[in-house]
Amino acid sequence: MTHEVPSLPRPRADSGKPPDPGDGPARPLEDGFSLLCPREPGPALSAELMGLSDPSTLGGDGAAGVRDRRLHAALVAPVRYLLDAGGKRWRAHLMTLVLEMFDAGGRHYAELVAACEMGHAGSLMVDDVEDGSPVRRGGPAAHTVYGEATAINAGTAAYFSLDRAIRNTFPRDAALRLAVYETYLAHLRATHAGQALDIQGHDRELEHALTTGDTRPLLEMLTLTHRLKTGAQVRAMCEIGALAGRAGPRQRAALGAFGEALGLAYQIIDDVGDLRGVVHREKATKRVADDLRNAKVTFPLAHAVALLPRAEAAALWRAVREEPDGPGEEALRCWARTIEDSGAVKECEERAARLLDEAGAAARPYLPESPRTEALFEAAARVVHRSWSS
Repeated sequence: MTHEVPSLPRPRADSGKPPDPGDGPARPLEDGFSLLCPREPGPALSAELMGLSDPSTLGGDGAAGVRDRRLHAALVAPVRYLLDAGGKRWRAHLMTLVLEMFDAGGRHYAELVAACEMGHAGSLMVDDVEDGSPVRRGGPAAHTVYGEATAINAGTAAYFSLDRAIRNTFPRDAALRLAVYETYLAHLRATHAGQALDIQGHDRELEHALTTGDTRPLLEMLTLTHRLKTGAQVRAMCEIGALAGRAGPRQRAALGAFGEALGLAYQIIDDVGDLRGVVHREKATKRVADDLRNAKVTFPLAHAVALLPRAEAAALWRAVREEPDGPGEEALRCWARTIEDSGAVKECEERAARLLDEAGAAARPYLPESPRTEALFEAAARVVHRSWSS
């Protein structure tokens, strides 16, 4: 899914000012949120949300304040609600590290990084509606607060934050703007394809595995789904960071492949976290075995089907699918123990670590030998080994 673009010149930051790589990632990210997703409405924000370049064309009639408040409440407040709920924000941090690897970064790129994180938040809002998930980041999911229609619309609108950020970050570099647009749009197509496969589910492949004993089609389709749904998003953030830093084509491709592998590895470990339940900063962010509760095929379940005796695997899947009135907590914990005891969790953890190690080894020859490159690899390892802390 690498989107090839011409090699770009390497001028200083497009504003004409040198980047400020001494800024840590957290403060510029918050600055970017404040610019793209402010807490208060206003005519300039309304103009951007409406696709107008000149706020004066909106007019100054008495309804302006009502218009600004309504647009903010419908498009901005739901996204801000999820951003304020926290999250680990490791994707934004990795993108910042990629920028800094090529001597870019700092506040000049705050909107660009923030826009990518907002796009991720928007995808979570839509995903929660499609999955019927009531909880996100330890609190009520956005659609339970604002309604499903508003959450879907605001979440989708968040994807277009990057359009605003690109114009503000690279106002005089049309070639770079085009390259970033094309990379981002390719990522959006990929993630929607992955989400389509995820919505369809993988019951057919799992039934085939139980009938024939061949789990390869199941694992291949599950891997493709999450390379697209999760891997493509991280790939795009790495590639956009590399583009903004004026990296060469091989460097961009190497970072994109590394980001995709990291995204897939993260999803595998995230599925393990779902099986066990996740507590972050003393808040439960995932209930134990939520995916089993919804009879959803995940990496641990798929690997358990490969490892368990076929009759035992079939009995487990039958119980997961056919529990009347939904499974109770004891049943969920029993199924989770069966999957864990099969060796499936260990298989998932080893596979995720292997993916990251292999991708890092493949990317390293193309990247600068610098502490920032090592910081990128170390941060990625913390993400996969669940030791990341925002």
